[in-house]
Amino acid sequence: MGSRHAALKQRTTLTLPVDTLQQAKKIAHSRRVHLSTVISEVVSTGLRLEAAKERRKEILENYRKAFSRYTEEEIALLDGVILEPVSPRKRA
Repeated sequence: MGSRHAALKQRTTLTLPVDTLQQAKKIAHSRRVHLSTVISEVVSTGLRLEAAKERRKEILENYRKAFSRYTEEEIALLDGVILEPVSPRKRA
């Protein structure tokens, strides 16, 4: 029987730009790992970044919905922004 990790992998064919493939090969060579390891890590990192980007969009949209009923002035007050002019302080 194969290892548990082998069952979680699938072979595929990718078409990559030549310069991208050369960079990946250099990284694999310098780290003494297989090219597929480098490609897998890069894709996984990109997917995590994309998921985080989507999550940030969701959070921003939820924030906008939650505060849409407030005026700009009310939001500024909620954020702790002082809207009134402050007179300059005298130095001691």
